[in-house]
Amino acid sequence: MNEIVLMADPKVAAIPVAECGERLVDVRRGGSLLVDVRKQDPADAFAYLREGVLERLLKAQAMLPQGMRLLFVEGYRPPSLQREYFEEYASQLRADHPGWPAEQIHAAASRYVSPPDIAPHSAGAAVDLTLADTAGRELDLGTRMNADPEESAGACYTHALNISEEARANRKVLGAVLTAAGLVNYPTEWWHWSFGDRYWALTTGETTALYGPKELTPRS
Repeated sequence: MNEIVLMADPKVAAIPVAECGERLVDVRRGGSLLVDVRKQDPADAFAYLREGVLERLLKAQAMLPQGMRLLFVEGYRPPSLQREYFEEYASQLRADHPGWPAEQIHAAASRYVSPPDIAPHSAGAAVDLTLADTAGRELDLGTRMNADPEESAGACYTHALNISEEARANRKVLGAVLTAAGLVNYPTEWWHWSFGDRYWALTTGETTALYGPKELTPRS
């Protein structure tokens, strides 16, 4: 298995952002994607992505085998909410590991929640998703979505060995179509894929990211 580069790695933060100005768009328009509401927030921010990311998701969905659909769970996350998630998980780790230095807590927290300053979700560049059948029933991908490494004994890692053959096959299908459409995976979370952010740039060898942190403009 290749060494995993975490979001907290200085190499990620070192990637400059050349913001392209692309809009955040509502993925529910047109009804092409199945959208789950478990992460719905009062502003409906969860359902937004940059246009280029949505285009690639639709391409990926078109490549799926018959009887499978992408199930969208969360896209855009306001920077304030991202900070809240990160601090909450870091606090949990501090309580569980009182002897760990701050740097270790920061790195360990980034396995599961991106540091707020570089978070792909806050740029509208990342999506958490899974596979479903045509009736919208989730397929087995080995863990619940957003299972942390402690809860899942590491089964949340994309290439984990402690999952069933069915789950491994489904992860392979999901990964194949999303990779073909141009997205990259964060390997500690099988459900997290992105395009245009700093992690994508580092993974693909691009010199700059296309999307930086963005605020969602309220709908008129």
